Amino acid sequence: MYHPAMLKRKAFAKLTAWKQRAENHALLITGARQVGKSTLLEAFGRSAYPHVIRFDLIENTAACASFAQATSAEDLAFRIEVMASAPLVPGQTLVILDEVQACPEIVTYAKYLVREGKYDYAFSGSLLGVLLENIRSFPVGYVTEVQMFPLDFEEFTWACGLSETAWDEIRRALAARQPVPDHLHARMLQLFHRYLLIGGMPDAVNAYRETNGIDAPRTAQANIRRQYGIDITKYAPVARRLLIRNIFDLIPAELSKQNRRFNLSDIANVKRYEQVADDFLWLAAAGVALPAYNVSQPAYPLVCNSQRKLLKLFSSDVGLLTGSFLKRDAAAILDGRAKASLGGVYENFVAQELVAHGFPLHYFTKKGIGKLDLVTQRADGAVLAFEVKSGTGYKTHAAMDNALAVKDYQLDEAYVLAECNVAPHGKVLYLPIYAAGVFENH
Repeated sequence: MYHPAMLKRKAFAKLTAWKQRAENHALLITGARQVGKSTLLEAFGRSAYPHVIRFDLIENTAACASFAQATSAEDLAFRIEVMASAPLVPGQTLVILDEVQACPEIVTYAKYLVREGKYDYAFSGSLLGVLLENIRSFPVGYVTEVQMFPLDFEEFTWACGLSETAWDEIRRALAARQPVPDHLHARMLQLFHRYLLIGGMPDAVNAYRETNGIDAPRTAQANIRRQYGIDITKYAPVARRLLIRNIFDLIPAELSKQNRRFNLSDIANVKRYEQVADDFLWLAAAGVALPAYNVSQPAYPLVCNSQRKLLKLFSSDVGLLTGSFLKRDAAAILDGRAKASLGGVYENFVAQELVAHGFPLHYFTKKGIGKLDLVTQRADGAVLAFEVKSGTGYKTHAAMDNALAVKDYQLDEAYVLAECNVAPHGKVLYLPIYAAGVFENH
């Protein structure tokens, strides 16, 4: 069960489902630093097991050094029992190996540990998308991976006291293509503007809940951005660290441009995409940036139409993005007086929601057609197109109209997301911007 002060997270249900599986699997929780992996995993362990043993492999350097010397799964299991602060009870104990990026090789023993069946094992850590890629034998078939993200908008509204029944009402309105009730719509827009400033990093959200102000969350955001820079310095390939840090630092400036596209010429001494392709992939694998690649046409399958040399690069958390702005810009966002330069913030919000809910990110631009801000597809192959509007001129969407008129394109669903209410308009459906949070791709 949740402690009243704990942020409610959707991933908790995934951990419960993992425990209920009949076959033996270790649990692997991945995600960027500071998204709440450790907190959620420990709370889950305390609620689901009589006994929990947790090792933080960054803080507990002795345990890390010992586990790194393990020569087999049996040796690792023995070392875990030796280093444990309390006895391990077979069949009743969850062993948590946290911050496993400090010793990623031990994940290779998961297959044999779960086969032994004495204890349940959960691994978690940051940058695992980078560090586990090249380990000698990843235990495929013996690990259930749960990827965590910052709090999505719905989770943020829960933290702000909005009930789940309010979201039920929103979902009913959207399904019926009817306006969200005015009182609820106004409340959602208010929370949306605050989410743009606070974002979904748990430290920032908790700072907001404790102070109901902006200074403490901005301090938390600055600390997280600083830690991301340290991680790049520590874990990125030595020869690429300065370049990767340069790309990461450029994200706010690139998103402030009219077309949001990442301009490679803004990177010092870079002229071709091939020079930096791996660096963009590193940031994505580390979970600190979300790339959206252009497609030659918005048709299924999007991945086959992807043009890797043209991309947008979003922040993994919209609060980290706006936290890098001057504080005076916060008032324009909070009051819904977004300028054209803040359109990238709104797009970042939508991109973040789509990724958290299982959608791949793409966009489409073509001379004579225009630009579709985001294009994605469902698991069943349906292609969805979004135009994201930050101002009042949301009823002008020439690119969407042009794309819908092309027979060879396969736009199954077309949406304009803006600070408006639900309104069908031909093949286009106007949705409130916060409705990005109800799209799911299971």
